[in-house]
Amino acid sequence: MRKMAWLVAVVLLFGLYGCDSGSKEGAGQTKSADKVELTISAAASLQEALEEAKTAFERKHPNIRIQYNFGASGALQKQISEGAPVDLFFSAAAEPFEELKKEGLIDSKHEKTVLANELVLIVPKQGEEAIQSLDDITRAKRVAIGIPESVPAGMYAKQTLEKAGLWEQVKAKLVYAKDVRQVLTYVETGNVDAGFVYRTDALVSDKIKIAASVPSGMHDPIVYPLGVVKTSKHLKEARELYDYLTSEQALQIFEQHGFRPSR
Repeated sequence: MRKMAWLVAVVLLFGLYGCDSGSKEGAGQTKSADKVELTISAAASLQEALEEAKTAFERKHPNIRIQYNFGASGALQKQISEGAPVDLFFSAAAEPFEELKKEGLIDSKHEKTVLANELVLIVPKQGEEAIQSLDDITRAKRVAIGIPESVPAGMYAKQTLEKAGLWEQVKAKLVYAKDVRQVLTYVETGNVDAGFVYRTDALVSDKIKIAASVPSGMHDPIVYPLGVVKTSKHLKEARELYDYLTSEQALQIFEQHGFRPSR
């Protein structure tokens, strides 16, 4: 009887150990399988390039899902300042990014100016043959630009027109857009005769043509700083995504979409 009782005790002991090990292993598996969702607030002009980068990154990091919030850089910066749950900020200008840095909201060890772009004047593919240079813009009835106070492309357009001495002649004709992609849509649909967008935006449409490229000396440098937001609840994963977006592999994707590496 004693021998039988001892055997039962041993079986029960190993049974309990096995159950405990299984539950621990199961817990570990659940933890490793947990999905982390990262939100990137990014300039509208980055849309196609970032969608492609998302596919490549998620393939290598199956536990991370990326959600984009595209818009005007100035508006996105205000959202982050007001506490929007954002993990990374990818701006189309230095000023909104610098504002967040002043507020202590950007991780100083994970921030970098990554890309550069070019401003162009576009017209509908069918029409406006009269506009073939920057000076010809005075012939337009309506010209679209982003809101200069919140849309970097609009700010660069205003600087260009002021530098060229055309602002006073054109400002009454201006149609303001919430972001650079809305400018593109206005020109595509013929609602305006011309508009200012980035070269990368012009490359995604077959409904417009580039009338003129704006010399870089006509406006502030067009740069794209990227940084991890300090208030992110997933700093480890956000830094992994930052590392990827600043890598050579990601840079090749951006270059395929018309961006240039920042010097």
